[in-house]
Amino acid sequence: MFRLDEQTQMVATMVRQWCQSQLAPKIPALEAGTEMPFDLMKKMAKAFGFDAMLGASVQKRIAKLRAGEVAGDAEKTLSAGVGNPMMMHVVVKELSRVSPGFAMGFGVSMGLAGGAIVSKGTADQVERWGLPLTTLQKIGAWCLTEPGAGSDAFGSMRTTAVPDASGGYVLKGSKTFITNGPGADVFLVYAKIERGEDSGVATFIVERTMQGVSVGPPFKKMGMRDSPTSEVFFDDVRLGVEHLLGGKEKGRGGRTDTKDSLGSERSGVPAMAWGIIERCYDASLAYVRERKQFGRAIGEFQAVQLHITDLFLKLRTVENVVYRTAWMQQNGVRDMPFVNASKAMCAQMAVDAALKAIQIHGGYGYMEELGIEKLARDAKLLELGAGTTDINLLACARELIGIEA
Repeated sequence: MFRLDEQTQMVATMVRQWCQSQLAPKIPALEAGTEMPFDLMKKMAKAFGFDAMLGASVQKRIAKLRAGEVAGDAEKTLSAGVGNPMMMHVVVKELSRVSPGFAMGFGVSMGLAGGAIVSKGTADQVERWGLPLTTLQKIGAWCLTEPGAGSDAFGSMRTTAVPDASGGYVLKGSKTFITNGPGADVFLVYAKIERGEDSGVATFIVERTMQGVSVGPPFKKMGMRDSPTSEVFFDDVRLGVEHLLGGKEKGRGGRTDTKDSLGSERSGVPAMAWGIIERCYDASLAYVRERKQFGRAIGEFQAVQLHITDLFLKLRTVENVVYRTAWMQQNGVRDMPFVNASKAMCAQMAVDAALKAIQIHGGYGYMEELGIEKLARDAKLLELGAGTTDINLLACARELIGIEA
């Protein structure tokens, strides 16, 4: 269970080589915002055959839906195309060693937006939107957070979908901090159904080209600068019932769908943390063996040895979390307390590891050219996105105690 199979090891090696030759040289331009990452994501999907493998898996899903099968587990559906969920976690890990932001944009489009449609959508929706998103022919975005609705996503939600006389809806509101917003072709939008009383939250598939859809400029951020993020506005966007995910309203059950997607997003954070910590550990270990002060390698000093041991323990802990997460996904095991708590823990460990690696490298660690300061800036978002650390820990506690969220 705690060892990569030969195929996954081979993919990891190939992705690491691709990151060094194709992704790393683009980092300065991506961070400066002079280039967008979306074409590079599409090239990566083709380079490793993800478009073909996942496309075949999604096509099977479409056939089963047309034959009468109901919605299932998105992660199992998507992972079937590449053999096992661990492979996708390893891909995210390898990308995160170089660019956590690129990994996040890739995961949001393929796994979060595409995965939600493949899991919850009708056969027509999966074919029209799920297939091009999971194969990265199109770029997707997941729209939940609003200017006044972050941690209290449901209670403070102001984006509404008002039923109209034609049987469709009129979508109005805005979302913020939207990953891939500046370049997304398809937005998965969560909105309250407005019927004079709260009929629950529903999910809508919205295309960028629709009248009333507009996108703000990319935000300037502390980290994850190579992941374009923006506001998205919906000004009386008219949607047919075919844009309602699943084809029917679910009342308060729509919140369950949203929480499932949040769980999927949180399940991807440990793999990103794994990549950040592994890069910090590898760089620090090499540095303390080579760097000499007072006539000997700094790795001979006990204080430095303790730092290296701490990085090693963080690395193995987060790695084990990813293995367990992959096992859960492979076997259809639902354990939200574990997902929420491990997301919080791994995010904290990534931040701590990056700061420790900077400390080990001294002034060199503070310089851009080494790349560790970027990992520190990027890692911080893992403690904020997909629910803050406090919210994730509270969600874990409430599930354990049995308090309804």
